[in-house]
Amino acid sequence: MITYKKKALTYAEQVLLLANRGLGFEDVPRAERYLSEISYYRLSAYYLPFCGSKDSFKEGATFEQVLDLYLFDRELRLIVFDAIERIEVTLKAQIIYRLAHKYNDSHWQDNAAIFNTPYTNSRTGKTTYIYQETQDIIKRHIDAKYPEVFVKHYISKYNEPSNPPSWMSIELLTIGELSRLYQALRNNMDKQVIADFFNLHHTVFESWLHTLVYVRNICAHHARLWNRDFAIKPDVIKKPGLPWIDIAFNNNNHRCFYFLSLLKYLLISANPGNHFKDHLSALFVKYPEVPIAYMGIPSIDGSVLFDWEQQPVWKYYFLNSSH
Repeated sequence: MITYKKKALTYAEQVLLLANRGLGFEDVPRAERYLSEISYYRLSAYYLPFCGSKDSFKEGATFEQVLDLYLFDRELRLIVFDAIERIEVTLKAQIIYRLAHKYNDSHWQDNAAIFNTPYTNSRTGKTTYIYQETQDIIKRHIDAKYPEVFVKHYISKYNEPSNPPSWMSIELLTIGELSRLYQALRNNMDKQVIADFFNLHHTVFESWLHTLVYVRNICAHHARLWNRDFAIKPDVIKKPGLPWIDIAFNNNNHRCFYFLSLLKYLLISANPGNHFKDHLSALFVKYPEVPIAYMGIPSIDGSVLFDWEQQPVWKYYFLNSSH
């Protein structure tokens, strides 16, 4: 262990440091401006493909290439964030509709018997009770100084039940809270009736939701997505109900491209006329020098990438969509 002694550098000093390490600059003032907007440390996550040995860049590497990679990742996150939003909205609609009809109850979310009992983690001692957490979330919205218009309307008109019906209450949950609610459903058939809409087994769907929340948070906090080794890996489908990806792709579920394929699979049900593939293809064309192999697209002999656009799940839109 040693003491950290690096000093803060001016933008000009940051450019000089990178130049001394072999990075080329076409426009130094422009580079300094971008460093003032992005920050040296945030940008450093995108140096990897252009580095040779430690603290040195490959011959011909430029700041502009690094910047293009950063901008590519930013636009990738926006495309992914949009897709997640569409899936989240559909998920809420399915949870509300299917459980309200199964239990013939507009307020099924207030029935504790539908959910798992409290669970105490033996290691941390923390008790988790999703039913009660959901009730607390709804109450916070009811008691808010400026509640949602539909909540305000309900509490001004009705005194029983105290909570709004499920089609209002579930709309108040974030995707993270929604994922936890799904996981806490006691009856696996309740989970399956929702997962059926997405043509998945409920255990796979639960895993995918967990990863969906993880990636949503990456996007919301503007973190790197392009070359990430996922800490929360989605389960691999063994028997997909819809066109999927070949085994070469399916074995790489800890990388970004597997997740993109997962999104495309879910969008087949959530938004059949989606243009997710079009947006992704256009992004790759816009930044042709970006090393997309780092996203987890497999290659032949480590050089030529497999044609991801010809994978069944990615071709599905063009073959089947009437939109």
